[in-house]
Amino acid sequence: MSDNPYAALGLTKTATQDEIKKAYRKLVRTAHPDLNPDDPTAAARFVKISAAYDLLKDPETRARFDAGEIDATGAERPERRFYRDHTQSRGQSPGGGQRPHFDEGFDPSDIFAEILRQRGQAGGAGGAQGFSAPGPDLRYSLQVGFLDAALGAKTRITLPEGGNLEVQIPAGLSDGQTLRLRGRGAPGFGGGPAGDALITVSVRPHPVFARQGDDITVTVPIRIDEAVLGAKIDAPTIDGPVSLTIPKGANSGRILRLRGRGVKRSGAKPGDQLVELRVMAPTHPDQALTEFLQGWAKTQTEDPRHDLFRKGA
Repeated sequence: MSDNPYAALGLTKTATQDEIKKAYRKLVRTAHPDLNPDDPTAAARFVKISAAYDLLKDPETRARFDAGEIDATGAERPERRFYRDHTQSRGQSPGGGQRPHFDEGFDPSDIFAEILRQRGQAGGAGGAQGFSAPGPDLRYSLQVGFLDAALGAKTRITLPEGGNLEVQIPAGLSDGQTLRLRGRGAPGFGGGPAGDALITVSVRPHPVFARQGDDITVTVPIRIDEAVLGAKIDAPTIDGPVSLTIPKGANSGRILRLRGRGVKRSGAKPGDQLVELRVMAPTHPDQALTEFLQGWAKTQTEDPRHDLFRKGA
C-alpha cells in the first residue's frame, strides 16, 4: 500500500472521521471488482482503498499512525502487529461467514460498503466471485390530508429520478409514521434483491377535527336556546354528519361522546368522537330577546361564580 493512506482516499491528514467515512463509501463502489468488471485496475484500487480505510477508520489506530507508532500497513514497530488482526479478534473474520462488527454510532449506510470490503478481502485481489447484495433503501417524505390519514387513501408521489410511486395510506396513519414499501428501493447488486422505499408521512392539520390517539375531537357551537332547552343537531364526524342530542342545561366545555366514530385502525378497537360544546351568544340580539333577558335577570339569585371565589379563598 502507499505510504500515505490519506492519499489513497483522496484526502489530507486534516480530514475528519466523517470525511474519511464518506470518501470510503464513495470510492468502494467505483473500485469493487464485481461492480466494475470491465475495469482491469479496479481490483488493485479496491485493495488500496480498503487497506487505507482499515487503518484510518478507528481514531485510535489513526492517531498511532499519525504519531509514527505503526506504518501504513498497520504493522507496529517493533512488534509488527497488524491492526486487521486486532479487528478480526473481535469477530470480524472475512472468511468465517460472521456478521460484520459495527462500533457504537456506526452509520447504517456504511453496511453496504463494509460488506463490499469484507467480500473483497475474502476473494483476494481478484474480488469475490458471484457476490450479490441488496440494494439500498430509498427515503421519501409525503404530506397527506387529515381525513386521508384517518380514513385511509391511495396517493402517488413523484420520484426525483422520474416516474411515480403509488402509496396506500392505511386508515389511522399517525403523523411522523414511516411506511415501508418492500422492493421499491434501489436495485440490488449482482442480482441481489432491491431495497425498500421508506416513506415518512406528515399529516396536515384539519380546520375542524383534531386527534387524540384513536379519538377524534371537535368543538361544536350551540345557541343559548339549544343549551337551555336541549335540542337535536347535526354534528360533523370524519365519516359525515350524525344526529347529536344536546341535553337541557348544557354548558360550554361539556363533552359528549359518540362511540365508534373515531379512527378505525386494522386490528384495533375503533376510537370515539369527543364533541365539546360551546354556547354562543347571538352577535346582534334582537329587541325581544334583550327585553326578555332583562326581565329574567331580575328574578335570578343564582351566582355561577360563587364556587370560584370560595375555592380561591
